[in-house]
Amino acid sequence: MEDNTNWTPSPDDNKLEITDKNLINEYEAKGLATVELFVFGLDSDTLFSTQLILEIHHIAFSELYDWAGKWRTTQVTVGQLEPPQPHQIIQLMYQFVDNLNFKIGNAKTTEDHLDCLTYAHYEFIRIHPFNNGNGRTGRIVMNLVALKFGYKPLDLYHREGDSRKVYINAMKSADKGNFEPLATLVRKELTAF
Repeated sequence: MEDNTNWTPSPDDNKLEITDKNLINEYEAKGLATVELFVFGLDSDTLFSTQLILEIHHIAFSELYDWAGKWRTTQVTVGQLEPPQPHQIIQLMYQFVDNLNFKIGNAKTTEDHLDCLTYAHYEFIRIHPFNNGNGRTGRIVMNLVALKFGYKPLDLYHREGDSRKVYINAMKSADKGNFEPLATLVRKELTAF
């Protein structure tokens, strides 16, 4: 399996009319680095909001794409998963943010932190609120939760080896209600500052 996890698989329509896949990836990488700096600059008591998530996505992808920072308006399929219909996204994202803030506010133990991180990543990916960039944005959201709890950013998988396959299988297990494989990946990555 070719593993281009952090790479756009083919040139998307973009504002700069770039067709070179490697150049697109460079622009996307620059946007992701910019949003990571933005996230590191947030106060640890910043609450999640739909506006914050839209801003994160916008910062990451707006240099190239018109869809940056806008909720998905088309139906998509992600592997075997069919995310919610576009008209459900706003309500689901408000519920997601409310649940996440509640979980963060009540988290006391490492297991609570683990539950929050697993929830943040899986539920965001399940909703798939954007046309593109959901995996990358979902990891940034999860890492903002990690920072709030005093952990270093997590890498749930790496582009080399079988790491991505293990991650995808963990996500498929979570789709079926078994969150333990995903929680195990998160647990392995937990490192306090």
